[in-house]
Amino acid sequence: MLRLRALYATPGGATVAEVGLILAGAVVARTALAAFGHVRTAGRQALRHAQTARLAGHLEPALGAVVVEHPQPAAYCVAGRCPTVIVTTAAMAALDSGQLDAVLAHERAHLAGRHHALKAAALVGRQVLPFLPLLRDAEAQVTRLAELQADDAAIRAADPRALATALAVLATPAHPAPAPALAAAATDALQRIHRLLGPAEPLGRLRRHLLRATAATLALTPVVVALTPAVLALALGRVPAA
Repeated sequence: MLRLRALYATPGGATVAEVGLILAGAVVARTALAAFGHVRTAGRQALRHAQTARLAGHLEPALGAVVVEHPQPAAYCVAGRCPTVIVTTAAMAALDSGQLDAVLAHERAHLAGRHHALKAAALVGRQVLPFLPLLRDAEAQVTRLAELQADDAAIRAADPRALATALAVLATPAHPAPAPALAAAATDALQRIHRLLGPAEPLGRLRRHLLRATAATLALTPVVVALTPAVLALALGRVPAA
């Protein structure tokens, strides 16, 4: 610490501080551009997909979802300006009423919890600082926690076995969900099925808040990493050498 203070108290300390601020500004600008670009692109994709689904299918008010004719059983949601839950006719044929209700509740929980935004925050952090191990795996972990929270929300009003069975039916990797979507059975389906059928381990309120806090922290990490050296340089540069 004394060496740092001595370094930044020298005449060149101001230059170091200025360079630190420039680098910090570059990282902050890159973070902002990455976030803006991702939000704009994902928003356009989600809106286009929701509009296409509504044109190709039909809205079922009783389900609160758009039903699309397709041979692959699937259920997913897209957020954005036109938040939509989408379910295929094959899924409706393969699931009984209880299973279908559980799946739709799962998808509505994604929209209510703004899980798409949490996933986007983690993605931006990984794009800006991909060399940080914390951010490299952030998107996958946030997505997994979002699925667990949506599962817990769904089983408050549905039988866990119904949701587990529905996940088994929908967990077919042949046709992944579109990029802007969160699909009921797209992530860790087998582990989630075991969790639903095993002893109850719901995510408590603290863990739900932790999910949001974690995503926010991941989104701010590039900014913090960028600003810390600059702030340290400015602070130490003004302190006389010991």
